[in-house]
Amino acid sequence: MPVADLSSAVRVRVPAKINLHLGVGAVRPDGFHDLTTVFHAVTLYDEVTVRPAARLQLRVRGEGAGDIPTNADNLAWRAAVLMAEHAGVPAHVSVELDKAIPVAGGMAGGSADAAATLLACSLLWRTATPKTELAELASELGSDVTFPLYGGTALGTGRGEQLSPVLATGEFHWVIALADFGISAGEAYRELDRLRAAGLAPEPLGAPDQLLDALRAGDTALVAGCLANDLQAAALSLRPSLADVLDEGVRRGALAGIVSGSGPTCVFLCASSAAADDVADGLAASGVCRGTRVAVGPAHGARASM
Repeated sequence: MPVADLSSAVRVRVPAKINLHLGVGAVRPDGFHDLTTVFHAVTLYDEVTVRPAARLQLRVRGEGAGDIPTNADNLAWRAAVLMAEHAGVPAHVSVELDKAIPVAGGMAGGSADAAATLLACSLLWRTATPKTELAELASELGSDVTFPLYGGTALGTGRGEQLSPVLATGEFHWVIALADFGISAGEAYRELDRLRAAGLAPEPLGAPDQLLDALRAGDTALVAGCLANDLQAAALSLRPSLADVLDEGVRRGALAGIVSGSGPTCVFLCASSAAADDVADGLAASGVCRGTRVAVGPAHGARASM
């Protein structure tokens, strides 16, 4: 692991995630749902910078900055406190978030920032903490915080924090359709529970075996046919306009579209880079979403750039 000069800034770039498969089981005694999910990191990044400071402080720039708390309600703040406790040092650090990942968009932006903060503070304070130990700390912060440390593609079970690497051959081209509103994860899970209780949502998805085979083969068309998300029904119930986004992306040439995680961001798998550019331009011109981004997966996990 790189070693940072204590007087210098440490910058860590961390990717967004999408869920290629998200099967949501019953509510557990601890209040969480059992999940079976396939995480996939894509080349849409936040950057976290930490510096020594007289006290803990947090600043945010970029995507959704005005909607993000800059106190202990922010996962990155809590990550800095947790790493300071682990290192046995005071949490005297300035944390700056430069955001491109949508806020409350189902792409784990807050979790990514927390993961990056753990790594950045570890480097700043020269803790030499192994990644496996960082992952244990990450799981204390939230179900989605562990995956951004590793990136790539992974099978998540439990609350999503128990990860097994997944072989994905080649690269996959994505269009990300940004919404002008957010959906909290808690809101989406509650809505799914309500829909299921009323018989209005399907039972949990089965194992993602066909998807894992398609990823190993690097077959984009097969992967497109296997995309599935139990929370999509909840997102569409909460925000019916998302159906228009999904329909428009496919009409513009995407192989398939899906709500990312708890939404409302929609992502579209395309046959090539050129096809992704066309779909992104078409979606942006249609007016069904706030804007679009193109990205490639799988992407590497959190990495420092001194």
